[in-house]
Amino acid sequence: MLRLAVTAAGFALATVALLPFQWVSVRFSLPLRRLIPPLFHRIVCLLFGVRVHEIGRPATQRPLLIVSNHASWLDIAVITSRLPVVFVAKSEIASWPLFGLFAKLQRSVFVDRARRHKTRDVNAEIARRLAEGDPVVLFGEGTSSDGNRVLPFRSALIGAAGEALAEADHAAPVTIQPLSIAYTGFQGLPMGRQHRPVAAWYGAADLVPHLLHIGRHGGLDVTVTWGEPLRFGEGSERKAVTRALEESVRRLTTDALRGRNTGRRARRQDLATSLQGAD
Repeated sequence: MLRLAVTAAGFALATVALLPFQWVSVRFSLPLRRLIPPLFHRIVCLLFGVRVHEIGRPATQRPLLIVSNHASWLDIAVITSRLPVVFVAKSEIASWPLFGLFAKLQRSVFVDRARRHKTRDVNAEIARRLAEGDPVVLFGEGTSSDGNRVLPFRSALIGAAGEALAEADHAAPVTIQPLSIAYTGFQGLPMGRQHRPVAAWYGAADLVPHLLHIGRHGGLDVTVTWGEPLRFGEGSERKAVTRALEESVRRLTTDALRGRNTGRRARRQDLATSLQGAD
């Protein structure tokens, strides 16, 4: 109970201290708007006892689209603790108490899948973020899983990024980088399939009890693996690219869950093979 109280107090203090500065930075487009979110999410990971183990590095090329699997609300903190990013999120999140505000202050792009006529506006917003040099994170599955597997990626989501660039004033190829997130340990021990829901938040699970559980126990290990980037431009076939990204993320996630660290050269060869097979 003491740990939960300390976590809650630290979270409240970090929010009160940093939120006003982020609001002003976003309101007036100050460079600080890209620096505060990584700091805040590093604090969140520290408070909740999340240890991030990183394999590889994010691409330096811009514009950059990051396509990741998705298992937990912690994914947001884990990814942002590595670099300043903008997320593509479902529109319902914008109305969530507090977390909706966090998403807005991180300049998330909200997608309402029920309102297809708004697709052009969403694409334009994604294009603006990419053109401004912000890495944009897209969860390829379109939902969260139980953390034991990677669900099929949705090619429509990848295609939306391509359409966003095509509609931009200065269309340019975008670098797409696969990213794997795997929750691998709990309280210093390897996390088996039966324990992975400790970290995973999916289906009809309530958010608040899940938050309290992690805040009470902590001690989570997560492996973040950056795959080999590829270029997506005019003429790229979205379904082939989606399959290659999905296969890469699934392979990297499986390796992490099984405790295998693959080398950069192996990942490059795997992704190249996937692309050749998809042509």
